[in-house]
This record gives sequence, structure tokens and C-alpha cells, in this order.
Amino acid sequence: MTRPITAGVDGSEESLAALAWAGREAQRRRLPLRVVHAWRFEVHDAFDLGDRDAQQQLVRDAAAEALRDITERHPDLTVTTDVVEDGAARALAAAAADAEMLVLGSRGRGALIGFLLGSVGRQVIADAVRPVVLVRAGDEPAAEAAGREVVVGQHGTPEDSAEALRFAFETAGARGATVRAVRAWTLPPVFGYSPGSLKLLDEAGGLEPYEAKGLADALRPWRERFPGVPVVEQVEMGSAGQVLLSAAGRAQLVVVGRRARRTAVGARIGSVAHGVLHHAGCPVAVVPPA
Repeated sequence: MTRPITAGVDGSEESLAALAWAGREAQRRRLPLRVVHAWRFEVHDAFDLGDRDAQQQLVRDAAAEALRDITERHPDLTVTTDVVEDGAARALAAAAADAEMLVLGSRGRGALIGFLLGSVGRQVIADAVRPVVLVRAGDEPAAEAAGREVVVGQHGTPEDSAEALRFAFETAGARGATVRAVRAWTLPPVFGYSPGSLKLLDEAGGLEPYEAKGLADALRPWRERFPGVPVVEQVEMGSAGQVLLSAAGRAQLVVVGRRARRTAVGARIGSVAHGVLHHAGCPVAVVPPA
């Protein structure tokens, strides 16, 4: 079964940038593009309109214009469209289940916007069973030029980051890009050491070589599967969020895993993914576990 790349559109500048990004990625991967017009009637500064039909028409017109641009740029691309009113979070999460990835607009520093305001955005990211890519307004094809890396965070065992690494290598392979795999580490409290972990650390020659071995072990199957993708391994002491954001300065895409969980105040996606989503200047892919 061929899954499409799905873009959620609500008429905002950010969502139209996401649609353009999705069109380029679909062309690279030779996949169809599905456009979901997700919107809900509300008083919103982005529209400054109180009429329901006017809001709906604005969303349709903005998306239609963007689609015309995509079909002109990618005439061989297969494009389908759907309109979803209300229940946007559920509709988008459902759309993601049938997609290779779901692409949405993001303001970056600050809240996700449009139909992704507040808890709705967190719910979409937390509930999606496929990768969700967040794209900011102003994103340009030039940012995907050769020389800019696909940065991916790796942590824990090879299984812990397998899906994020898969997505990063597939994307880099389609773009002819380098993967920069980043593993951050911090000094654990002394009482956290067990006899077994002390033995492993001693065999590795210390904390940093131990972490470097962990990264190399996680990358090994993906290096073998994608031998043409150049890889840079980066092991750095510091918080995972800060280390990833530092590497993001030279990235065309940052890929992070997701640790979604439910709380009394709604869905949460983990502090590392949350921080990268809000502060990275490039698109960010949030990849759920298998």
C-alpha cells in the first residue's frame, strides 16, 4: 500500500508553507500528496471575520492558490483534497494513520497556530501514529540545499530511537543529505551506578566513550541499510534539548522521537520534543515509537 504525504491546511501562512514543504517531499519520494482542509468556525485574529461561510471560503481560496502553485511546480504529482470541519485534532490524527507523514504549520517560538492552537496541536502530535512534521512560515526550498544536514537525536538503546533514525536516513537519502546523529549525555548521580553499569563503563574507558559506543551501535543497522548516506556522529555532554538546538543551526530538518503521555491537563509530548518544536528555526519531525 502506497501511503500519501498529508498536509493539514487551515488558511494560515504557516500551513501554506507546510503544504509547499509537503509537495516538495512528495515529489522527492514519488508519493501522492493529500491535502486536508481542517478548520473550525471561531472569532480569530488571523481572519478578522465573523461570518462562518466567509471563513470557510478564505480557507478554501488560500489552499486552492497554494495547490495551483504546487501543481505548476510539480505537474506529475498526484494530489487529492478533503475538507474537515470541527474535530480537527481527531481528523488530522486519523489522516496521519493513513499517511507516510503528516505535515502541519507551526509558529515555532510560541504556540502552534490556526487549528493547532493550544491543546489541539499537542493532541495531534501525541495521538498520531505516523511522523508529524512542523513547518514555520517563511520556509524556503533553498533551506534544503546540499550541505545542510538532517539532524536526528538518539538516546538509550538502539530500539529506543529506531523509528526516528529510520525517518532521518530515509529523508536524507531522498535529499542527498548528510545525517548528523546527536547523542547528549549528562553525569548521572553517583547513587545511580549499579555494579553492572560500572563494569560497562570501565570496559568502555569512561562515560563519553560509553555514550559514543551506544550511538555507534544504534547507527550500525541504518548505515548498512543506507550505505550512500554520509553520517556524522556527535556525542556531547549537556541536556538533549540544548545539544539538539545547537546542531539545528546547520540543519534543513531536525528529527526527534516522541514520548507522548496523557496527564490531567492534556497530552504531553516530552520536554525535548517540546523544546525543539518551539525554538528550532528549521522544520521539525516528531516521530512516534513503533
